[in-house]
Amino acid sequence: MSGVLGPLIRQAGRDLRTRSGDAAGRRVARAGSVDELREASRRALPKVIYEFVEGGANDERTVRRNVEDLDALALLPRTLVDVSGVDHGTTVLGRRVGLPVLGAPTGLCGLVHHDGEIALARALHGADSVYVLAAMSSYAIEEVAAATPGPLWFQTYLWRDRGVVRALLDRAAAAGAEALVVTVDVPRSAERHRDRRNGFGLPPRLTPRTVLEGVRHPRWTADLLRRPRITAANVAEGPAGGDAVSVAGYVDAQFDPSATWEDLAELRAAWTGPLVVKGILHPLDARRAVQLGADAVVVSNHGGRQLDHAASSISRLPAVVDEVGDALEVYLDGGVRRGSDVVKALALGARACLVGRPIVHGLGAGGEAGAARAMTLFAAEVRTALMLLGAPDVEALGPGHVVAAP
Repeated sequence: MSGVLGPLIRQAGRDLRTRSGDAAGRRVARAGSVDELREASRRALPKVIYEFVEGGANDERTVRRNVEDLDALALLPRTLVDVSGVDHGTTVLGRRVGLPVLGAPTGLCGLVHHDGEIALARALHGADSVYVLAAMSSYAIEEVAAATPGPLWFQTYLWRDRGVVRALLDRAAAAGAEALVVTVDVPRSAERHRDRRNGFGLPPRLTPRTVLEGVRHPRWTADLLRRPRITAANVAEGPAGGDAVSVAGYVDAQFDPSATWEDLAELRAAWTGPLVVKGILHPLDARRAVQLGADAVVVSNHGGRQLDHAASSISRLPAVVDEVGDALEVYLDGGVRRGSDVVKALALGARACLVGRPIVHGLGAGGEAGAARAMTLFAAEVRTALMLLGAPDVEALGPGHVVAAP
């Protein structure tokens, strides 16, 4: 009997995964907003993985504030403007992109889908935009560069071991990374209560709860078992060793509370290409970035995943733009969920927006196709918003297009 049941059970599992994949594909194709993709991602992923993507630090006030403060801005259109040929392209660091939406650096995306950052990079390139690869990515710099045709930027931190950082810079340059993004707002990692309550860890722990979640999400489980990507590939072969537990502990210990602007200046001297400083909220820090020779800053609070109760990114954008003028480019990161959010940020002086959760939820919902769907939605919404605002291109946007909602 067991000889008969074994193949039947395995075939039932394959059929269930196929049906699950077909249903996910239909949900992705039907998704009419980033929120609908997020819901599809919630269905497709085990709770612990979905909430790792969605969650933030402590009470998650900053996560909510990023979204709420964008919602609190209203758009003020002009009428009878020729918008028959709307152009939503722009330039970032001298490169023309078709959409002012860049892929934010997001780590450990192999936990969400086995194609991870490779799928995200392909989706961004398919949208004629730029993907920023995280130092904590599940795929190594060289793998992503070899598997994707478009422009990559590389993100890193000012870790304690500067030798590791310099090695990453050398690898990024050799792989053709066009810019270096240095995240400066993490002198230590914050507490994330969702992850603690869910027992999130690397590698995922086998408990009755995780077994049940795995059974409920057979496609994700099968993909994880068949093609596991549960560690940070860029540092897996370094001082941390190759296993996920060692890498996680090593990286957590590498956040450097003693790092200063002098350390960033040394990194500026070591990197010959464009430098982007990410994690700026205070205008005086933006001014320091100008003095240091940065080419751009990202107004960001790390998506609410570090300092809770921090000011929202959009609330700090105008002050940063006023402080730096045309000395460097300013991007916004945090809370962007709609094309109208992108337009609001551009009207207040941002050159482009970085998005993380929207494309990662697309990845969870349907792999590369889901991430590409997120970018298609952003493009359609930006185009529609520009037309209805009476702005034939992004250069026509200005502070007069945005008012406080009543």
